[in-house]
Amino acid sequence: MSGNVIQIANESALPLAPIALPWQARGLCAETDPEAFFPEKGGSTREAKDICRKCQVRQECLEYALEHDERFGIWGGFSERERRKLKRRA
Repeated sequence: MSGNVIQIANESALPLAPIALPWQARGLCAETDPEAFFPEKGGSTREAKDICRKCQVRQECLEYALEHDERFGIWGGFSERERRKLKRRA
């Protein structure tokens, strides 16, 4: 090798893009700016929650977030803090 060329010995070790779940394609969030669902700390969650309220896959989304311990963003209309409260009650 010469110069600043780096050869990757095992390309299969590169991270793969996440695989979308069937319900995700039907979510209204798929048609919306993802920034709304991942606001800065202290930012408003209103836009994302309004979208979630109208979404046909809200329940599947929330179940996924709870089962996979999603710690960031609005999922199924619930913030991280709200999901933690739900898990404690269960």
